[in-house]
Formats: sequence, C-alpha cells, structure tokens
Amino acid sequence: MEQEVYRCEACDGIMEYDVVSKQMKCPNCGNMVAILNDTAAIVEHTLTLDAKRTLRPSEKASSTMECTGCGATIELAGGDTTSACPYCGSTYVLAQKQLDSIIPDGIIPFAIDLNNAQEVFRRWIGRRWLAPAKLRTLYQRGKMQRLYLPYWTFDAHTDAAYTAMGGRYRTEHYRDKDGNTQTKTVTDWYHTSGHVRHDFDDLLIKAVSNERSAFLQSIEPYDMGRMVSYAPQYLQGCISQCYEVGLDAAHTGARSAMDNTLRRDAESDVMLRYDTVKNVRIRPTYRDETYKHIFVPIYSLFYHYEGKNYQVAINGQTGNIHGSYPKSPFKIAAIVIAILLLIFAILCGQYEADHRYSLEDSTAPAMELCSDTPVEEIICADSAEKR
Repeated sequence: MEQEVYRCEACDGIMEYDVVSKQMKCPNCGNMVAILNDTAAIVEHTLTLDAKRTLRPSEKASSTMECTGCGATIELAGGDTTSACPYCGSTYVLAQKQLDSIIPDGIIPFAIDLNNAQEVFRRWIGRRWLAPAKLRTLYQRGKMQRLYLPYWTFDAHTDAAYTAMGGRYRTEHYRDKDGNTQTKTVTDWYHTSGHVRHDFDDLLIKAVSNERSAFLQSIEPYDMGRMVSYAPQYLQGCISQCYEVGLDAAHTGARSAMDNTLRRDAESDVMLRYDTVKNVRIRPTYRDETYKHIFVPIYSLFYHYEGKNYQVAINGQTGNIHGSYPKSPFKIAAIVIAILLLIFAILCGQYEADHRYSLEDSTAPAMELCSDTPVEEIICADSAEKR
C-alpha cells in the first residue's frame, strides 16, 4: 500500500514534520503547513467485550511488515521494504505480513529533533567512563531512527473496600542475663478495615512484547497533556510499530496496575491511624472503563562493536535515554589494578604500624632498665650470675 507523500505547494519538494514548529515544513524552501489538531478526534472508547470490533484496520495507509531477523512487526511508509529494523538492526529485506492494525486515537509528536537526539547520545556515551574511547564517535556513523511505539491508555473510576492489620509500636523494659535493664519495641496488631477511591486517567500500558517493554520502561514517562489527534503527517519519514499486546491482555495489565495503586492507597489510609500495616486485602470495583490506542515517540539506535550488538533508546519527547554499551577490558583491568594497589598500600601501612608498635613494646622494659638502673649495678649483677 502506498502512503501519501506530502509535497510542497511552492516548490513541489517533499515536506517533513518539523519538531520546532510542530508543522509540516519543506526542507527546500522553508514553506510550512499546519497540521490539524482535532481534539474531538481523541476518542475514549468504552471498554466492552466487543471492543475489538471497533478497530479500523481497513483505514491504515501503510504496509505492515515483519522483520526476518527478530520478528518485530512494524509499519513502513510507502513501498519501503528494506529499512533497518529499529530493534535488531537487521538490514534484511522485511517480509510483508498483513495484520489487523488500527489507526491510533492520539499521538505524542516528537519534541526533540535528530540533532538534539544525537547530542543526547553523545553526552550519554561520554559519561560511560568504562566505555572504549573510540565508541564516543559511533553516533556519527550509527543510523538513528525515529520510531513511534504503540501504547494503550485506560481510564476508570475505582472503589475498593479493604481489610488489613494495623500495628502500633510500644516500648517494653526487661532485664538481660546480667541483670541490666534493657528496652525493646513491641508491635501490637489490630484488625482494621476501610474504603478507598481512585480515578485513573490515561494509565499507560505498553503494547509491545515483555522483552522490549522492560527495555523501554527506563525512558518513560510521557507527558500525556501534550497528546494531539492522530494525523498521518506525523509519521512522514518515521517507522511505527504494530501492537504486540492486544486489548484484552493490556486490560488485564491495567487492572493489575490499578489494583496495586488501590492497595498502596489502602496502606496509606491505614498508616493515618497506625504505625505500620500488613496483610492488606482489597475488593476493587471498576466503573466507566474506557481505552485509547496511541503512539509515543522514541529515537532508536542500534550499533555493532567488535562483533556484538547494542541498542540505545531515547524518549522523543523528554530526551530520557537508556541503552547498553561495551566495557573496555583495559579500563576494567586498570580499575582492578588500582584497587589491588590501594588494598596493598593499606595492608602495608597497617603492617608497618603494627610492626612499629611491636618494636616499641619489646624495647620498653630495656629502656626503663637503662634509664632507672645505674651501670655499676648492672655490671655487678652480671658478674654475680656468672659466678
């Protein structure tokens, strides 16, 4: 499927999304065209058992592809079938795999441009003092890709009745085996109960696999207040990933996250009356549950170093960065040697101190004898011993 190409009306150049102006911009003549932000189009869908029937796969205008290297499913603009995979860096031709994908309800556009993202990476790798020195120039050769990731968001009004054990501390006095008076802290436990409420708005649940989810969690959060209505112009020159976690599984994850929050709220409520808390049990109820499907921006950099693969991800809105990098064996060896030398110096210093104290202790009686006993008495005593 061909994706629409946005051409400049002034010079017929291909327009691109401009991070600074938040508009489409022609790189040739600088002409700009605003992107419509229809907030009414950011729809909260009612969460029902038939919610998946509301998806709109037929409206998507990109090609769904599967990487033959790692299996990641992504969306490609136009007829591009040779893009490097943002997860494994594979340059294999991507095999087409038509799936039911959906049009996002909203999107968080990139807020930092490619030059700033490269600078973020350069500063980050510069602070990795175990990294090989030449690694700091890799950002100039590595291809950093703009990628939109799929997320689900969930809203709900929740209530939870709870039961728990609340503890109060008190001090007891007792005598130890030597008859000395000691004190100890004792906890008295009481059954307690209560009720908490929490309204959830745009609870984010990643729609990618668990392996990628754990890696990407380190660059969160995203400012949901800057979300705009989806427009295909934002994807110009970008890759977007298809969701790997369906609505049912994502809803299960959202319910679990809501329960954890309600449990913490219950613990906080008990702590208003007690010193400590344990065995919190909640009975949650959920009302007015809704969901959205959205895209969030990241910069993905995949690079090779001495036969091994490394990945870096940068939050395209905030600049938060997380990634892996090689460690220089020479720097590690230098650190180990420095630590060993420091330990050796400490041990040598301790040995010299102990040896000096030992010498002082062994010579102390002789010094006292020499200073307090007349020489003549020492000689006479020695002669008497010989006789």
